[in-house]
Amino acid sequence: MKTLSGKLEQLLLRAVDNEEIAGANILILKEGKEIAYAQAGYADRAEKKFYERDTIARLYSMTKPVTAAAAMLLMERGLLDPGGFVEDFLPGFHNASVAEGKGRTPARRPMRICELLNMTSGLVYGGDTTSISSIETEKLFHKVSERLLGKDALTTVEIANSLGLVPLAFHPGDSWQYGASADVLGAVIEIISGVPFGEFLKKEFFEPLGMKDTAFHVPQEKQERLAKVYERTPDGLILYADSHLGVPNAMAQPPAFESGGAGLVSTLDDYEKFASMLLAEGSYAGGQIIKPQTVRYMTQAELLPWQQDVLEQGWEGLSGHTYANLLRIVTQPGKACMMTTKGEYGWDGWLGAYFANSPKDKLTMLLTFQLKDAGTTSLTRRLKNTVWSELC
Repeated sequence: MKTLSGKLEQLLLRAVDNEEIAGANILILKEGKEIAYAQAGYADRAEKKFYERDTIARLYSMTKPVTAAAAMLLMERGLLDPGGFVEDFLPGFHNASVAEGKGRTPARRPMRICELLNMTSGLVYGGDTTSISSIETEKLFHKVSERLLGKDALTTVEIANSLGLVPLAFHPGDSWQYGASADVLGAVIEIISGVPFGEFLKKEFFEPLGMKDTAFHVPQEKQERLAKVYERTPDGLILYADSHLGVPNAMAQPPAFESGGAGLVSTLDDYEKFASMLLAEGSYAGGQIIKPQTVRYMTQAELLPWQQDVLEQGWEGLSGHTYANLLRIVTQPGKACMMTTKGEYGWDGWLGAYFANSPKDKLTMLLTFQLKDAGTTSLTRRLKNTVWSELC
């Protein structure tokens, strides 16, 4: 009988052989102990560098749970009020407007910080050519990318203030849409803490947790461990080297823009420390990073009914879930399109990084690969179903 590690390895090898991915690794923990690990394929196909346990991956949106935890830490210290207004910290959000037809209308009220945490702010991402909000956001991030590594590169706070000038897709609180909220939240955290966002994360999370490979860039001495990014084409996988959402592909130098929504790199073992800390209600290696009640607030929240309706109608892959505090949270396992347990939470990333914690099962799953436009893929679901069917 194959071990769980062997089953997962076979699934990864098949995905590599079928050119679903170039390479990947996966780590499973139960009750705080490693149960399974598997890897397959290449981090760099041209150089024949294997995808290893210490391979560094771009997290993209799996950055968001870290940003949420930072906000929770400031909240428990009495420094951040989720009900407070974004415009009190970022003047670009004064007199915010909402797209209406071909014009704008004033927002009915200021945006609240909790609406950044829940993606109910009206901020969006680019890519939707039918939405003025999305078109203007796309233009802004194009400008960010043009100036990405130059002397005039836009900073975290400058970008957040610029997002405040873009017309919102809806009045704050009226609906739900995935977008640039976490980038604005990162800027709010920077302003409240009085230090650069990345410095705050390093001091409060990465150093106490021993996350030595997690940062907003990859220094020269670690560059050989950074996986290449690939994209699928009719002719198979090809190298993808463009930047996306203001995050440089090479990750070679400290960026002016420390994206709270997409900017971190990490390894399986590093992110496991963060995930395990949350699963242990904020404790790690005898220390308390966040208080238990804060973790419970972070991981047990829900959208309001009308916001939940929009989520369920617009994002099929999140059936059975709510979304709050920059996390997907399982509320009705029977509606989900893969095996899960009520109360499970986590998120994924644009290039395929995936994270799930199940408090009921005391189970953590972490997966990384680097594939353009991935998110939660069929491979991710097949791997997760294998894990949950064996351990839950």
